[in-house]
Amino acid sequence: MVSPTRDRIVEAAVALTTESGWSAVTMAAIADRVGVSRQTVYNEVGSKEGLAEAMILRELARFLAVVESAFDEHSQDLVEAIRAATYGVLELAQDNKLLHAVVSATHGADTELLPLLTTHAEPLLAAAKVVVAERVAPYRTGLQADRLEVAIDVVVRVVLSHVMQPSGPPAEAADGIAWLAGRALRP
Repeated sequence: MVSPTRDRIVEAAVALTTESGWSAVTMAAIADRVGVSRQTVYNEVGSKEGLAEAMILRELARFLAVVESAFDEHSQDLVEAIRAATYGVLELAQDNKLLHAVVSATHGADTELLPLLTTHAEPLLAAAKVVVAERVAPYRTGLQADRLEVAIDVVVRVVLSHVMQPSGPPAEAADGIAWLAGRALRP
């Protein structure tokens, strides 16, 4: 279970990152904002890298809650569940201040957080694929496990790509991804 202090520390780090950029986030600044000692910050998150990962995983949990809700709402139609999940994720991404702070780093600002969503995104991808695989399991796809795993991996990666670099409105992207998923999930 995550401690309330850790939650406050991560929330403060998100706020500082969105206000001033990742380079402005220091353990001392977090400690001041939360009203704890620097040592408490280190005890809760370990390091600045641990803090970055905690921030990204916190946001991932918000996105995965949207996915789970969409699958709950469309329990009889896998393609509609994927469409709704994709649309919800892309809508959330549009207004996500932390995501914008991280992605805007490609335009000359801090770049330290960007790899957590791109080249070092394994924990994020793994967590997302586990949730999607659990939600897809009750549907009858007729695919062998290895093929289903490939299809889920492709869909998750395509959605992440649209989160990072939207190519159109969320509804349009969701329709396209749902179409692709519908094709891939047929035996």
